[in-house]
Amino acid sequence: MVRPRLVGIVNVTRDSFSDGGRYLLPEAAIAHARELAAAGADVVELGPASSHPDAERVPPEEEIARLDRVVDGLEGIPWGVDSFHPEAQRWALARGASYLNDIGGFARPYGELADSSCRLVVMHSVQRTGPATRVVTDAGAIWGRIEAFFDRRIAALEGAGIGPERLVLDPGLGYFLGSTPEPSIAVLADLARLKERYGLPILVSPSRKSFLRAITGTDLGGIAAATLAAELSAADQGADYIRTHDPAGLRDALLVRDALAEFDVYRYRRGIRIGW
Repeated sequence: MVRPRLVGIVNVTRDSFSDGGRYLLPEAAIAHARELAAAGADVVELGPASSHPDAERVPPEEEIARLDRVVDGLEGIPWGVDSFHPEAQRWALARGASYLNDIGGFARPYGELADSSCRLVVMHSVQRTGPATRVVTDAGAIWGRIEAFFDRRIAALEGAGIGPERLVLDPGLGYFLGSTPEPSIAVLADLARLKERYGLPILVSPSRKSFLRAITGTDLGGIAAATLAAELSAADQGADYIRTHDPAGLRDALLVRDALAEFDVYRYRRGIRIGW
């Protein structure tokens, strides 16, 4: 089976919902990035600002300052940046980012995007611009909204000279789809629909999201099992990238999944020697 690439999350922020300000200091962020890479992350994603509904607003110059203190310590580790500010994106492009992740879907394409070769994660959210908010949405209508959004964004990016081979689609989850669990479940349960329609790589990020906590009634300290279940479902539906706080756990789960899927039960029952 094809294994999704794992994107390890490094929040260089004061107010991340998942880890507070644990990695705001550059030394802590660099150490955590190296831990994630050693644990199986194919790329680390630096987030210089939080995007949950209660997040502080961070100007692009502060985002750049936070990133600048970290990237020099990531030698040998592919890295990307999660920011919707063009100024921070341009800085990341100039510093050699492997990909950019924009929660607004690159609403304002600019020349440097077309001139670069890095991957672009085009994310959908019901807010369209800026961080997540608390809004109630109709789960039955969410796929229509997602598909209309990607129809427009893919056309606009291609019109700006950005080829589809550079695009990765993220439908959004949690507060980016609505304040109740139902829209996120509707999307995650039918993720293959996105690949069938567009034929482009898909990234998802259910890790520690609010909808999982709402379903299970657990807090962040007890959400690991629910996160892993959601991630494995995404992998089984062909997700190409999974953005996660715990690449080690997901890596091990995928290894077991693949070993079970590849095991030749017929040959085993006939007594033929097998191995991995």
